[in-house]
Amino acid sequence: MKIIVTGGAGFIGSHLAKRLIQENHEVYVIDCIHPYYSPERKKKQLEDVARVGSFQFIQKDLLDREEMMAVFKQISPQVVVHLAALPGVAYSIEEPLKYVDYDIKATINVLEASGKSGVSKVVFASSSSVYGNQSGPFKEEMANGDVISPYAASKYSAESFCRVYESLFGFQVNILRFFTVYGPWGRPDMAIGSFIKKLMRGEEITLYGEGRGRDFTYVEDIVNGIYLTINKLTKSEVINIGSGRTITMDQLLAQLKWHFPDMKIIKATSRVGDVVNTWADIEKAKRLLGYEPQVDFIKGLSDTVKWAKGNETIL
Repeated sequence: MKIIVTGGAGFIGSHLAKRLIQENHEVYVIDCIHPYYSPERKKKQLEDVARVGSFQFIQKDLLDREEMMAVFKQISPQVVVHLAALPGVAYSIEEPLKYVDYDIKATINVLEASGKSGVSKVVFASSSSVYGNQSGPFKEEMANGDVISPYAASKYSAESFCRVYESLFGFQVNILRFFTVYGPWGRPDMAIGSFIKKLMRGEEITLYGEGRGRDFTYVEDIVNGIYLTINKLTKSEVINIGSGRTITMDQLLAQLKWHFPDMKIIKATSRVGDVVNTWADIEKAKRLLGYEPQVDFIKGLSDTVKWAKGNETIL
């Protein structure tokens, strides 16, 4: 199949592109190489993809509506996986209007271009943040718009636009809500990536708030969830892709201490916009996709630390 991956130079996107190439799909990566984190890092991720096989990289800004129309019509893909977004809860509170641009307007452009180029399926990457501060496990029907950060609001809004354009053009829309993703090449602004980088440098790490937990999900499990969605789903659905269990921050720190015995921690107050816990109910993913997380947290974290130690210059 011809498959466009927006944000394919990013963390999840580069892993997905490798999987799609390995499965002999014709892959087109569209990415503007946004400087939210190091553009050089993203270029390294594209080089990593290229080691697996050939693909076409198109450096374009999704906010350019006419350009997107032209690119999509020229490629004429069967499937679009829309991963491109401006991530990060804290930054969304500082710069909320940027999230309206990159997470809502850009999504509208992708959806419209998909419809006008005859795409049959759009897979949209949403987030566990759309569940707000509810108690888990989170079932898909629990998202109600009661969110606590501009990032989460932008994702919830983008989901609504997915429904609009599904109605307008008739393509299949699969909304996947990812739970905290980690692994090799992980984003440097997220907890695990940030902690490992600081610990490797002998620096202190900061823990915000008490009693926090996250449904940490290894990146290859996320990629498998996307791949199963592309190949198995024949109708529009909203599906959680997570590990199905919560790891407390104390459990995370205990595992990190095993790798970094001299770890030093600073405790700080909670940050505005951060939810207390995330926990995916993955029964729907199991039933409709045959999805089963394959990588347990201890192994996944160990593999992530091993990768980081072998790629210190990239961090």
